[in-house]
Amino acid sequence: MDDLRLFQSIGLSEAKAKETAKNSALSKNLTWIITEATTLCSGHISKQIGVLLYHVATRFKGSQDNTKLLLSYVCTEKIVSELQLNAAFDFLKRYPLDINVTEFETSCGVGVVVTTKDIEDEVTKVINAHKIEILEKRYKCNIGSIIGSVRASLKWADGKILKSEVDKQLELLLGPRTAEANAPKSAEAKAPKQKKAAAKPTNDTVEEEESSVKLIGAACNFHKPGMNHLTKNYVVTPKTMELLKKHLEETGGRVITRFPPEPNGILHIGHAKAINFNFGYAKAHDGITYLRYDDTNPEKEEEKFFVGIREMVEWLGFKPYAVKFSSDYFPLLYKHAVELIKRGHAYVCHQQYEEIKGHNPPPSPWRDRPIEESLRLFEDMSKGKIDEGMATLRMKLTMEDSKQDPVAYRIKFTPHPNSKDQWCIYPTYDYTHCLCDSIENISHSLCTKEFQARRSSYYWLCNCLDLYCPVQWEYGRMNLSYTVVSKRKIAKLIAAGIVDDWDDPRLYTLTALRRRGFPPEAINKFCAKAGVTMAQTMLHPDLLDSCVRDVLNQTARRIMAVLEPLKVVITNFMSESPIMLEVPNIPHDPGQGVHRVPFDRIIYIEQSDFKKEADSQYRRLTVKQSVGLRHTGYVITVTDVIKDSSGNIQELHATCEESKKVAKPKAFIHWVSNPVKCEVRIYDRLFEHEFPEQVPGGFLCDCRKDSLTVINDAMVDRSIEGNSKPLTKFQFERIGYFCVDTNSANAKMIFNKTMGLKEDAGK
Repeated sequence: MDDLRLFQSIGLSEAKAKETAKNSALSKNLTWIITEATTLCSGHISKQIGVLLYHVATRFKGSQDNTKLLLSYVCTEKIVSELQLNAAFDFLKRYPLDINVTEFETSCGVGVVVTTKDIEDEVTKVINAHKIEILEKRYKCNIGSIIGSVRASLKWADGKILKSEVDKQLELLLGPRTAEANAPKSAEAKAPKQKKAAAKPTNDTVEEEESSVKLIGAACNFHKPGMNHLTKNYVVTPKTMELLKKHLEETGGRVITRFPPEPNGILHIGHAKAINFNFGYAKAHDGITYLRYDDTNPEKEEEKFFVGIREMVEWLGFKPYAVKFSSDYFPLLYKHAVELIKRGHAYVCHQQYEEIKGHNPPPSPWRDRPIEESLRLFEDMSKGKIDEGMATLRMKLTMEDSKQDPVAYRIKFTPHPNSKDQWCIYPTYDYTHCLCDSIENISHSLCTKEFQARRSSYYWLCNCLDLYCPVQWEYGRMNLSYTVVSKRKIAKLIAAGIVDDWDDPRLYTLTALRRRGFPPEAINKFCAKAGVTMAQTMLHPDLLDSCVRDVLNQTARRIMAVLEPLKVVITNFMSESPIMLEVPNIPHDPGQGVHRVPFDRIIYIEQSDFKKEADSQYRRLTVKQSVGLRHTGYVITVTDVIKDSSGNIQELHATCEESKKVAKPKAFIHWVSNPVKCEVRIYDRLFEHEFPEQVPGGFLCDCRKDSLTVINDAMVDRSIEGNSKPLTKFQFERIGYFCVDTNSANAKMIFNKTMGLKEDAGK
């Protein structure tokens, strides 16, 4: 029995420990190794170290001295993976005596750190190198060869992380592993499509395809309405079939979902997935979706959050079947609570909050109080006869996470935004959510994985009251690196003055993304690419940026803008007055029309587009090198450089010639003439590291001071006049995508940079 406890202390399962104990030689060896390791680890052996110790005991046949050497490297975490351990085994097998420590450490990668970013970058590089073959063979490509190529560059990469990254990037490239996705393209599929097949889909079709959320894994096996009892873990009672029959009669067998946000903050990118999933799943099955505010905590709810949530749902393109409030059901929820007490499933408790928080609070001394006494006290709670914090209504159940007797009602003398001062007791999420789902005849209660621990209370409560019980399905949350989305943490960023408000364009709230210029179609497309899995996913912002570029490339009108102007005087300009040029709004789509810009004797170019002296790699304007001016048909050549007393360049004098009469220039640059002055805000990542919450000191210490740069004297061409309402999106030629800020005014235009034209190679 002592051996079993010892073996289990390093992470072995009970079955594995028993199996090991039966082998006397292995048992003796492992006992000695654990004893040695306990000293080296100062009494605590982590599970990761325990796994490696077991490998040493079962596979290493060297001397005791060499075993001690191995243990010293494992316990000091110089050897941290099975790959390194195997390399150490090989070295000690070849050189059992007179070990050269430097050669030993080199041979098993001691001190070599391979980060997840290293793996991500190398996998991207290898997949891009084999992209044509992968697209041809799809999931029948040689995945082992891809992993081998990455391993050749990153010998000590963690195998599980490496395989996971390859799988993730292949799925992003090829889509989910369906039978269709696995199959290589047929000869027919590769052939040019005939007339009818080649017709372009309508805009509606494209939007539908891009915003449809892909279901992966268990999400593909959701039950049909009324078939709740066939799902795993669903609790069937003598009343179940009767209630399901009534449910089908009332709903006509429709899929009914709901999006239930808490109105105490602004929605973020993770909510976009939830919105797409709930509305998308219902729409795909000709069903309906309610927007239901989970407004059970009046202390944190504000009108701006109610308004903001609905705005964001509709901005993403989804229209709720109806807008509901949990508070709409407060009278009925109260009646259900009284019935729960009468059935012996709830009681009034006087333990304080500090006493009952956590998962192992002391048992309530009031758990078995008489039903009539709890009924009377609960009525007193509802009439304001008991002070805040002096009583709660608790339910008699133990949840999956071992939390016992969760609170159903608490006292709060706070007016409610919807029900005003009608109530002084408010229900909790654990009590409210499932009952509201039942009242609304929800067929699929879709929620993120952290609510799995509440599934038991969900089913228990509906069944205790003999009410229709929906099926709760959990799916993995979608998280982004380089950001935080927690309402509490965003509130701290605002309070610290690091960001301005919930819609600061450096955040990943939906209002912030809208203000920065992210189109809703791109966010929906991103959610579709991410898919719906049962596992939590951590995605890189670059994937979202890619979706944004795809949409803006098709929709953002092109204009010319200069962020850091340098004045150029064309001394031989061919006209006394400005020449009006027609410039295409979107060059690859003539149907989007043109806009007119003036071309005059004085123009402004980017300071970075001129160098007095430059190397052979510089292709833009120099004293000895001409450039073309976009859309003009002219080439300019510098004739004079005007400087101030400090030697700073103030302006250039140049001559122009028709481009068809001179040698083709190495580059064409953008410019503006008779421009509109404006302010431009350049946004970069708010956080320095991929996982800011893991940085020593916390996420507030990881904020970059250069995440916002304000340019006060930028210039844009005059075609924006009359076409620059807030949130209008443009592509500044050769620079990036920009959006008119919501605070912009006629006195001075403000543009927010959405992103560059392509991914920053330095990221």
